[in-house]
Amino acid sequence: DTIAANMQEIHPTAFVAVPRVFEKIYTRIIQNMEQEKPLKRKIFYWALEIGKQAATYTTQNKTIPPLLAAKHKLADKLVFSKIQARTGGKLKFAVSGGAPLMRELAEFFFAVGINIYEGYGLTETSPVICVNRPGATRFGSVGQQIEDVEVKIAEDGEILARGPNIMQGYFNNPTATAEVLNADGWFHTGDIGELDQDGYLRITDRKKEIIVMSNGKNVAPQPVENRLKTSALIEQAVMVGNNQKYMAALIHPNFEKLEEK
Repeated sequence: DTIAANMQEIHPTAFVAVPRVFEKIYTRIIQNMEQEKPLKRKIFYWALEIGKQAATYTTQNKTIPPLLAAKHKLADKLVFSKIQARTGGKLKFAVSGGAPLMRELAEFFFAVGINIYEGYGLTETSPVICVNRPGATRFGSVGQQIEDVEVKIAEDGEILARGPNIMQGYFNNPTATAEVLNADGWFHTGDIGELDQDGYLRITDRKKEIIVMSNGKNVAPQPVENRLKTSALIEQAVMVGNNQKYMAALIHPNFEKLEEK
């Protein structure tokens, strides 16, 4: 509840958080903008579109074309600089981890000049396996593997990792160790994902969280849950439907926003 005030107080240069924090920041920005006059809203969304176009170049370390660069400079002066000032004015980058960051959120923050680099790893991997980085960012992915770490996808879609960052095992628990670490040193993450042709890893869901419906269809709940949580009226959302013929969502409302309505 006090993050906005804390950032104004501390003026951070780096900011690390779970996606839910960025979701709340995004929601607050959009809510504030929707209360502005029509002209100001129009300028904001024009600037946002320019920022997204520019991000397609900057995320891959490419030069922004001159005309777009001129528009982006104006958008920064009119809109982006004011949003950046709310983070303390010195933020160079942010890192998101612990859960999937919605692609739309990553695109939004890059567009307004708050670069969020999504990464991926576990405690057992010390903890990073992959991460997006300046000039090598692909929205919807958790980036490429870090140096000396190998990543591959098992036949069932599970992400496997191997490298000097992998734990030696669970303390005094050889049975649990054998369940996740094979003889060749490959660690079974328990996550489902895919690698694109350039080595960017995309996480689709937790292996244990895949919902199997009564008709045999497998459903990954996180994409739906994440989209629901972008609503200002929803605090949390959980998909259910295991062994059922339809899916449903349990919603925890944002009662403060509902009362405003």
